[in-house]
Amino acid sequence: MDLRDVKRRERRELRRGVKRLGIQREKEKKERGKWKKQVKVKVKVTVKVVFSFNQNTCLSGDHGGGWVFLFERSSEGKTRKGFTDHLYNSLASAGIYVFRDDNELRVGEKIGPELLCSITQSKISIPIISENYASSRWCLRELAQMLKCKRSSGQIVLPIFYKVKPCQLRRLTGSLGDAINAHIENLDETVVKEWEEALEEVSSLKGWVSDNVDNGHEGTLVKIVVRKVASELKWLFRLIVPNQLVGIDDRAEEVMSLIDPKSNDTRIVGIYGMGGIGKTTLAKVLYNKLSGDFECLSFVANIREISWRKGIESLQKQLIYDILRSPHDVSTVDEGIGVIKCRFTSKKVLILLDDVDDKTHLNALVGDGSWFKAGSIVIITTRNKSILDEAGVGYMYQLNELSLKQSLILFSRHAFRKDSPEIDYQLISRDVVSTTGGLPLALEVIGSFLCGKTKKVWKDTSNKLKKVPDKKVQETLRISYEALDLEVQQIFLDIACVFIGSSKQNPTYMWDSCDFFPESGIEVLCVMSPIKIDKDGKLMMHDQPRDFGREIVRLENQKEPQGRSRLWIHEEAIDVLESNKGTSKIEALRLDKCGCRRSYTGELFKELDRLRFLQVNAANLVGDFLNLLPQLRWLQWEECPLDFAAANFHPKKLVVLDPSWSGISEDWGGWGPVKVRCSREGISLVDNHVLLRVQSHQVLLFSFLFLGEV
Repeated sequence: MDLRDVKRRERRELRRGVKRLGIQREKEKKERGKWKKQVKVKVKVTVKVVFSFNQNTCLSGDHGGGWVFLFERSSEGKTRKGFTDHLYNSLASAGIYVFRDDNELRVGEKIGPELLCSITQSKISIPIISENYASSRWCLRELAQMLKCKRSSGQIVLPIFYKVKPCQLRRLTGSLGDAINAHIENLDETVVKEWEEALEEVSSLKGWVSDNVDNGHEGTLVKIVVRKVASELKWLFRLIVPNQLVGIDDRAEEVMSLIDPKSNDTRIVGIYGMGGIGKTTLAKVLYNKLSGDFECLSFVANIREISWRKGIESLQKQLIYDILRSPHDVSTVDEGIGVIKCRFTSKKVLILLDDVDDKTHLNALVGDGSWFKAGSIVIITTRNKSILDEAGVGYMYQLNELSLKQSLILFSRHAFRKDSPEIDYQLISRDVVSTTGGLPLALEVIGSFLCGKTKKVWKDTSNKLKKVPDKKVQETLRISYEALDLEVQQIFLDIACVFIGSSKQNPTYMWDSCDFFPESGIEVLCVMSPIKIDKDGKLMMHDQPRDFGREIVRLENQKEPQGRSRLWIHEEAIDVLESNKGTSKIEALRLDKCGCRRSYTGELFKELDRLRFLQVNAANLVGDFLNLLPQLRWLQWEECPLDFAAANFHPKKLVVLDPSWSGISEDWGGWGPVKVRCSREGISLVDNHVLLRVQSHQVLLFSFLFLGEV
């Protein structure tokens, strides 16, 4: 037994002796009552910060453990409005989710399940320990829980000793010791012992003593803490890349060798090559390698697709938010350029611009590179080298096909789950690989498709690929597509046309209602590689399978859009609807640009008797909808008007209503028709509390008021 254990034991024995003697028991009761009253008026700095980082924003506002939990006790508000407030805002500005909690509202003796989950799921805990920290049972319980997480799951604990010294926690002197003495009179000895041990353990951890940092200047301390937090969480900002990569490290080193590390200018690196060759993957690997040297990061994905759908302004908004960590309303491209040029000059940035297909994208997002602080790096991926030439990009790298040896390894990892083919599949594997032209996407798709298939399927597939040597990726995708069941094909086409970037769970309600069996369908598509689920649970798709799926739909009727099953191009969709050219062929209609308060009458939907997905933005539905839209499962009605003018609007098969970004309340006129439908058809109106939250707190996003049949 060491000296500290002896002293701790002596203190406990002394306390027991005092209690046994019962000296001045009544006086002690009165004194304890006075002490408790005094506690309420003392300044108590007991801020407990628990945080990690997660980009997935849940409907309820719970970030699934990816947040900063700010826990404070300061009845006079001095620290709450000073150090705590400064820390809170600095963490938020660094892009870390921050939640504040008032300890005075805590009741009960146990840590609630929500708070317990928040602590255990966090990657880092920062207990801020002040002179009165030990007077709070909640603080001590949560400190003990943090340290349990440190021991069991490797959670990082970074303590801040605010106006106290670590030795005071070890010796329990002053008010810290008085507080522990008070607890032992009312609580079980084992509980208090656990708290004493927690205080001693945290005192030995590497952290910060506030008075020792820059002579007690709290602003400096906050900057140091935020910088340390950001450094520890860098890996959470890393982009996801496949596990089965082949030859990527050598290519990344080749690109890195092109970049002059001594250059004081902004370095713009362009990676170009044909579709499906791995440009985005290589760029992500570079981004991850470089991210540790930058505090300001931005990955702008799918620029070609997003600029076409939402405009360049939406890309500028994302870039501005990523770098400044605050939203800016950008109404024009010129306005966005002005914000970037003005606000980014002091920022050393790392920016990845993925799939650029027009010089105007570069002009609007990065200019000539002079908009950023010296040392910044911009990585660009494109299929078109001429864009890089026109923009005067200083560093260019052409990404070529994989060698036959590398191709065989990548193919085998998907077809056999190892680096080489089975013995009796070696020859046919080489035949298949030779037809793919060394394109990683083709190797991944066809390898995933052939995994577990019979020899006959392998031979048929090889013969089909040999017939179309100039269309390797597209024909590979077609072979995989034609092997899918009809229901899975419908899910694939829905994702390619309207659901890229959507939460995986969202469209499953519609697919389930259509008997498409979404759980197994999505699993098949993931295994065969046309789609992927990202870390936030969103449906993602490479541009090659996306374009392939859209081409299938376009070929349903090359001349007349109204003869196609899905209309996702706004101009085509609006022309078909407003010209009253709708047909029973249309199953999905997306009017995703602002409707400028257009009104669509029931007459326009008269022929759309197979429509199951409808998205309208900032528009109204008016007129009589009696017996219309009989197959509608999903109505995505963003910015829907407060006045509901449609009559007899009772879509019989509706399972999802998504009025995101709307200011509607419980008094919205649309609830009446919908509730009638609910009571008649047995649809469960769930998450009604979300609606109330929108009304009282102006939360901008909520979905799935109707989540399926009961």
